Amino acid sequence: MGSSKLVGIVLLVIGIGLLYFGYQSTQSLGNQLTETVTGRFTDDTMWYLIGGAASAAAGAFLLFFRK
Repeated sequence: MGSSKLVGIVLLVIGIGLLYFGYQSTQSLGNQLTETVTGRFTDDTMWYLIGGAASAAAGAFLLFFRK
C-alpha cells in the first residue's frame, strides 16, 4: 500500500468524522434556533461541514483515483 493510499484513508476517516460532528451540531436546539432566526447555521457548524466534505473528497480522490 502506497503512502498516498494511507493518507487517503486517514483523510477519508477524518472527513467522515467531521461530517458526523457537523451533522450532530445541526440537530442541536441552539443551532436550530439560530437557523430559524438567521436562515443559516453557526460558523462552527459550517466549518465542520465544509472541512469534513473537503477532507472526505480529498481522501476519496487519493484512495480511489490516485495510483
